[in-house]
Amino acid sequence: MEAYLHPLYLEDVQAVCDLPLPWEKLKGKTLVLSGATGLIGSCLVDVLMRRNISYGLDCRIVALGRSEERARRRFAAYWDSPLFCFAACDINEPLALAPEADYVLHLASNTHPLQYATEPVATILTNIQGLGNMLEFARRCSPGVRFAFASSNEVYGENRGDVELFDEAYCGYIDCNTLRAGYPESKRCGEALCQAYARQYGLDVVIPRFTRSFGPTLLPGDTKALSQFLRNAVAGEDIVLKSEGRQYYSYTYVADAVSGLLHILMLGDSGLAYNIADVSCDITLRELAGTIAQICGTRVVFDLPSELEAAGFSKATKARLDSSRLRALGWKPLTDLRTALVHTLETLR
Repeated sequence: MEAYLHPLYLEDVQAVCDLPLPWEKLKGKTLVLSGATGLIGSCLVDVLMRRNISYGLDCRIVALGRSEERARRRFAAYWDSPLFCFAACDINEPLALAPEADYVLHLASNTHPLQYATEPVATILTNIQGLGNMLEFARRCSPGVRFAFASSNEVYGENRGDVELFDEAYCGYIDCNTLRAGYPESKRCGEALCQAYARQYGLDVVIPRFTRSFGPTLLPGDTKALSQFLRNAVAGEDIVLKSEGRQYYSYTYVADAVSGLLHILMLGDSGLAYNIADVSCDITLRELAGTIAQICGTRVVFDLPSELEAAGFSKATKARLDSSRLRALGWKPLTDLRTALVHTLETLR
């Protein structure tokens, strides 16, 4: 069984579908999204298609991606639906799509350490040039189109030691003259590009800032620390920690990340960024590894990373997000951290 067909995952998808959101804003609309087969994008497609099937939302989804073969496998259940369409494309090239969309979401990005180290140019270009192509496409659509750029907690950089939680105005330190800076700096530039389109062309833009997300839609090649912990656990292996584990981060279950994205898309104020995080899911890397090991009956072992791995690791040691702005829209998480980990492990098995 594929993880996204597991009853636990489907329950989480249904829980998002049942949220008291103004779904009528999406009824009969067309939504175009890049990164459709990714961790968050694929879950969003599942939620919207479930809403289409169960509640007659009649929201047409145009999913963008590089591999039709991969998309066919992932979205086999929707492939023949008149409300689902896949378009194979490289978003770093201008989009050859008819400018017909009510919502445009740029979710495509290189999002894990090995890619940062081995594909630094593609990492930067997807966050800037790819975003530019998506913005241009949105600008050609009807005047009322809403655009969402999936940004990251990494825009905050390293905590300067002056706050416990990062609100949306916080700006920490990033050394731009490093390979690893390509991801956070390009996300920062991407946000600035969104603001430029908003000011110069009047484009309606919102910016969800995701934190470290995980769940059953985890991609096989993801090399983030948590992703490796989960794969170790599913295989019945010891959890390998490649540092002392003192890093203190926010984490978000994919269903809660998608719930946050939908709140922002439907209710967020134009021009604003919103943190998607829950302080109850803030945990040190060492404690996170220990929790997963305890759930699976394994243990935590320590191992130094390779030079290539280390080059892609985040330099931030403390990155916890304040979600007050998002909570003011009515958002709250549906899943606590331990339950989210159990659901993820059970489905990935």
